[in-house]
Amino acid sequence: MSQLPFVTTTEMFRKAYEGGYAIGAFNANNMEIIQGITDAAKECRAPVIIQVSPSAMRYANATYLVKMIEAAEKETGLPICLHLDHGDSFEVCKEVIGYGFTSVMIDASSKPFEENVEVTRKVVEYAHDHGVVVEAELGALAGVEDEVVVSEEHSHYTDPNEVEEFVHRTGIDSLAIAIGTSHGAYKFKPGTKPQLRFDILEEVSKRLPGFPIVLHGASSVDPHYVQMVNENGGSMPDAIGIPEDQLRKAASMAVCKINIDSDMRLALTGSLRKYLNENPSVFDPRKYMSVARDNIKDVVKHKMIDVLGCTDKI
Repeated sequence: MSQLPFVTTTEMFRKAYEGGYAIGAFNANNMEIIQGITDAAKECRAPVIIQVSPSAMRYANATYLVKMIEAAEKETGLPICLHLDHGDSFEVCKEVIGYGFTSVMIDASSKPFEENVEVTRKVVEYAHDHGVVVEAELGALAGVEDEVVVSEEHSHYTDPNEVEEFVHRTGIDSLAIAIGTSHGAYKFKPGTKPQLRFDILEEVSKRLPGFPIVLHGASSVDPHYVQMVNENGGSMPDAIGIPEDQLRKAASMAVCKINIDSDMRLALTGSLRKYLNENPSVFDPRKYMSVARDNIKDVVKHKMIDVLGCTDKI
């Protein structure tokens, strides 16, 4: 398959590191999510990473997703990086590179250190031969996101003593670390106060000066949309996310990419529940999906302006 007109994260991350901001990496599953993300990025004049997970490819078909993101790139003129989120094997990374992805994540963080190095290095060698950049992970985030399921018992922070060796031996282009974020909307128990481990982030950045760091599980879980879901027949008690001021602080440091997923899913779900509850006779999907798309756009704009600090960067 011919190479598609997407960019890698190399230049994005260089500018983000030097400028003290982060690039938003938003997970896409359908057309309305893609449109909401890219419409917001166009208005904010912000570079953007659109992520596709293996489960999203099974849901929507990789060809459909790639072609819709290609259409968004042509319509907006944005520098878009098309990224594989949480690839769990060499084979899936190789497959998406054939589709024109310009960035892949190989997630072998659940494996022992040496095995993580071995799997990651194999992906890096293949990806770099095809002009594609690679993200990998050290540490393990608790929570649930698509097929990523890590119990609190098996989660652990990134060990700064391992990062230099891991980056040197694998040749990766960016590193995802665990400093207190968590996958999914139900990140923390009621009454807890989420706190990122900035001491770990600072130590990692000292050991890897100028190297791009990534945060997964960094959705803030907007209570407005949680309330909207619950007031319209849903049941989402105790959904707690990462405070946005902590994410903004991380973005001002070595963190160049912050993954955002749950916030958009909540906006979509809340919008659909509210609209259909208030308009029970409507059966035209264009009406309720356009409302969902507009709310996704609002969420993404807010993140770009107030959390990531990446507006007016193109």
